Amino acid sequence: MGASLAVLAVAYGFEFLGELKLCTLCLYQRIPYWLVAGLAFGALFFDGSPKANFSLCLGFALIFAIGAALSFYHVGVEQGWFALLEACGNVETSPSIGALRESLATTRSVRCDEVAWSFFGISLAGFNLLASFFLMVLAIVAANALRKGPMS
Repeated sequence: MGASLAVLAVAYGFEFLGELKLCTLCLYQRIPYWLVAGLAFGALFFDGSPKANFSLCLGFALIFAIGAALSFYHVGVEQGWFALLEACGNVETSPSIGALRESLATTRSVRCDEVAWSFFGISLAGFNLLASFFLMVLAIVAANALRKGPMS
């Protein structure tokens, strides 16, 4: 739970303190961290058996794998490897001028294929890919340790 909340804190820090405008895919990449944090918080209220904890760790690994896949897709969009989604910074066509104005006022103008911030050539999506992959591996290692039981 702590790792997920830490990643979310960094993401929100970039957005609100760093005034970084985010694209649709950036926002979607937060969902796995919220899911893991919520499940981990909920697990605190149950007396988890080793089998339940093992299953929970495998679930976390799966969620982080999905997050890593989403981040990989975003990196691919930034690099031009994959096609851009319709929802990524495109303005929808509207039947009237008033509807078009409303659409322009409410549509995020940040495109998913433009790197908003990078460090040593790695974008935020790239760092998220690394974090998601690391946390997935960590969850698999924890599940494996639970499967084997306490070492004697």
